[in-house]
Amino acid sequence: MLASIVAAIVCGVIGVGAGYIYRKNIAEGKIGQAEVEAQRIISTAQQNAEARKKELVLEGKEEVHKLRTDAERENKERRSELQRMERRLLQKEEHLDKKFESIEKKEESLQRKEDEVTKIQEKIEALHAQEMAELERISGLTYDEAKELLLCNVQSEVKHETAQMIKMMEDEAKEEAEGKAREIIATAIQRCAADHVAETTVSVVSLPNDEMKGRIIGREGRNIRAIETLTGVDLIIDDTPEAVILSCFDPIRREIARIALEKLIADGRIHPARIEEMVEKARKEVNQKIREAGEQATYETGVHGLHPELIKILGRLRYRTSYGQNVLRHSIEVSQLAGIMAAELGVDETLAKRAGLIHDIGKALDHELEGTHVSIGAEVAKKYGESKLSINCISAHHGDEEPRSIEAVLVSAADAVSAARPGARRETLENYLKRLTKLEEIAKSFDGVEDCFAIQAGREIRVMVKPEKIDESDCVLLVHDIVKRIEAELEYPGQIKVVVIRETRMIDYAK
Repeated sequence: MLASIVAAIVCGVIGVGAGYIYRKNIAEGKIGQAEVEAQRIISTAQQNAEARKKELVLEGKEEVHKLRTDAERENKERRSELQRMERRLLQKEEHLDKKFESIEKKEESLQRKEDEVTKIQEKIEALHAQEMAELERISGLTYDEAKELLLCNVQSEVKHETAQMIKMMEDEAKEEAEGKAREIIATAIQRCAADHVAETTVSVVSLPNDEMKGRIIGREGRNIRAIETLTGVDLIIDDTPEAVILSCFDPIRREIARIALEKLIADGRIHPARIEEMVEKARKEVNQKIREAGEQATYETGVHGLHPELIKILGRLRYRTSYGQNVLRHSIEVSQLAGIMAAELGVDETLAKRAGLIHDIGKALDHELEGTHVSIGAEVAKKYGESKLSINCISAHHGDEEPRSIEAVLVSAADAVSAARPGARRETLENYLKRLTKLEEIAKSFDGVEDCFAIQAGREIRVMVKPEKIDESDCVLLVHDIVKRIEAELEYPGQIKVVVIRETRMIDYAK
């Protein structure tokens, strides 16, 4: 058994050794083949590299030959071009040489002519000097004296002719301007026809029966006192059957009282608490009407972009009158007239209509604020963002400020046309003429006054004084005295501007 095991082990060892030797021989054979193949590949690569090297050398030689040929051809072409340019330059030089010679000949000719002209001028100057000396001898005047005399005569003649021409042109311009102005105003009035109803400072409320008067008065007069206290309106209950008269200078308060009283009469319950409730409702209703009136005025005139507060103030003019003329209707008419005249003249129609609509805006507040309606209106317009030109139109429409634009003049003219046309205001012609006559009489009553004129519908008076009797310092006292007399003796709306004019004129006559 042991021998078998040993024999098996020996056989195994012998087999392993034989296998190892066999595999070694196979590997050595493969390595030898690989070395032979590597030698063959290297040999082939070297042969290919030599062949490629020869090809590249040949290609390089061909490229060099080609470049050399191209360079020689290019150099040949450049030499040909340079030769052509050289020939052209030589031709130009020859041409310039010929021109230069021609110019030199012309310069020599011109120089000879200049010398001849100089000699002729010297001869002319000598002859002129001889003639001037002869003229001075004959006339007995030197050259400067004769020149001055001639210039004076020519200047006098030109001045005279110029003055005549200017006078003629001024006359023609005035005639044409007056005709054009009349035409524009007539066209504006025709295109803007507005009716006005004279308004009063009292309102009449109709009653269903005379028993209602007692209910309005109330026990011991408490109802009527409550109405008068809450509205600021005087109730006049007289013998007029079935009617109560409301009297107040403020049309808005009068309108609130009228609406409240009509509501109380319709309701039938009249006592202080009910009166207070109805007055508050009437006040809201009137405020609504005021806003609607302002909006309607802006729509009617086509004026947009006014501040909401300015529209409310404008609507209050519906309840404001001037000599019986409704101020809101007057403002709308002025806006339309100014806009039409601006369109005819080709100026800013929008500015003219806007300024015309708000030119009397101060009348809505003149009983609440101090100052004239012009100054109040200008401040209100400035407060609510109106332009400087629009504010100037307001300030200048009664002459309180100089107009800075054509639109300001048009607004002033439209205001005068609207106020002065027949039927617009309640003031009679007789009273109007009496006031103007009295105004001129007051001014003429002062010593040293030569003449005076009431203008601007009695809003301004211009006083001309004699300069030999009234000096500059006396003018200051005179205008102050005239103002005091007017304030003491006349009744008038608004204010009156007094202008004292003193001038010295030098007059002579050509015979």
